[in-house]
Amino acid sequence: MTVSLAPPPLRPGASVRVVAPSGPVPSDAFEAGLGALASRYAVSVSAAARSRQGFLAGPDEARGADLVDAVTDPAVRAVIAARGGYGATRILDAIGERVVAGLKADPKPLVGFSDVTALHALWRVAGVRSVHGTMVAGMGRRGRDDELCAVLEGARPSAWEGLEVLHPGAPVEVSGVALGGNLALVAALVGTPWELDLDGAVLFLEDVGEAPYRVDRMVTQLRSCGALAGVRAVVLGGFTDSRGGPDGVTVDEVLRERLAGLGVRVLAGAPFGHGAEHRPWVQGAVVTVHGDGRVAHDEGLE
Repeated sequence: MTVSLAPPPLRPGASVRVVAPSGPVPSDAFEAGLGALASRYAVSVSAAARSRQGFLAGPDEARGADLVDAVTDPAVRAVIAARGGYGATRILDAIGERVVAGLKADPKPLVGFSDVTALHALWRVAGVRSVHGTMVAGMGRRGRDDELCAVLEGARPSAWEGLEVLHPGAPVEVSGVALGGNLALVAALVGTPWELDLDGAVLFLEDVGEAPYRVDRMVTQLRSCGALAGVRAVVLGGFTDSRGGPDGVTVDEVLRERLAGLGVRVLAGAPFGHGAEHRPWVQGAVVTVHGDGRVAHDEGLE
């Protein structure tokens, strides 16, 4: 498993570009989030970030052009998503090769999660680390994420302690490259040029609004196609708003049963996802998963 290249860390006052690659952004949360981000960095906003076209933040061509511009502008030192939603997968085929080429020429981090998992896959193809972290609309609701800023400026994410051990696996310490994100997006990328190669990975997963049977279907798909064959450990974040049916099966039961069969360590309850707590982790960096429920980054964006 290849470790991704660490892009140069940011400094206070660095230029960051906010893009909206997916759904339209709630204006109040967006403007408040821009203000929070601007208290630390010089913020510019992509042309389509305040646009709306149905369930998208503007046409595919405009959202894709904004991302290419952010990646290829030498003044921009990080790309931060406004929010998730849906739509990032629609632009991958049109702009993926240009984004990958731009990142190889000028590595810079991406920040986002949820639907932005599709863009983390581009960063992975380019071999550049990215940050699964709070987006601008989230900062508008919660304030600036200081741990995220610290990670962007070279600090390692702090270790997560006391996670629930769903399956112990072996040995006591398991290391691998942190990859993954939103389960629905990881599954949706299978069979595309942007599919995540999870061989040797510590797989991080979260999701929102998915019924237990749909979570079962997605994990089963990943197992059946062989995508999980080389995974070294699994770290589960929040699976929020997952309402079960009259059968009484919960999403926790589904995840325990479907992932235990992999024979690797599975931890649950990690502080990332769509819930109240969302702490950053670095895609493409080495992490170690301990048998006592601890997850630690061996490296960050340094």
